[in-house]
Amino acid sequence: MHTIINVGRSFGSGGGFVAKAIGKKLSIPVYDNELISKAAEESGYSKSLFAKGEERSLFSVSSFFASGRLSYSDSGYVNDNVMFKIQSEVIRSIAEKGDAIIIGRCSDYILRDLGCLDVFVCAPMEFRIKRLMENEGLSADDAEALMRRKDRTRETYYNYYTFGAWGVASNYDLCIDSSILGIEGTADYIIDFGRRAGRIR
Repeated sequence: MHTIINVGRSFGSGGGFVAKAIGKKLSIPVYDNELISKAAEESGYSKSLFAKGEERSLFSVSSFFASGRLSYSDSGYVNDNVMFKIQSEVIRSIAEKGDAIIIGRCSDYILRDLGCLDVFVCAPMEFRIKRLMENEGLSADDAEALMRRKDRTRETYYNYYTFGAWGVASNYDLCIDSSILGIEGTADYIIDFGRRAGRIR
């Protein structure tokens, strides 16, 4: 069995940075943009199509392409469900080949039969807004609007494909507030938890 850690995250919580910190500490590859590129390469569709992935509202897309929720790519038109299937196959292939940390993209659902460590990184709204203001140079209002929009599209994507509930504690092995311990401390805590739970080998 490989060590597979799936990391979900609320926008602005630093979950992606936490995942990369875990990867560095454990010398395990982290798949985010790399995953998108691999999916695009193996499917033959444009990389930009996959890059939109969980960062868009599927329901708003369907309003434009009601006859099957179609999206345009360099190769023509492709159904979002086909796109998800291709991405799922790539994720499973990665998990079967070796240790991996996978950020988002319903990986906890796709790999639910493999005994992975499923983590959700969150943080209070005020903390996330402040972090976005500092990192992105946004006003408080713009930071909050961006945060709410990104959370909503991630939730829509996750709930649609998993029939579950994004960010709900019962769906994960561990939900953790990154504002308490910071990026490095959160990564260390997740590693310790994973080892105690027998999910990190």
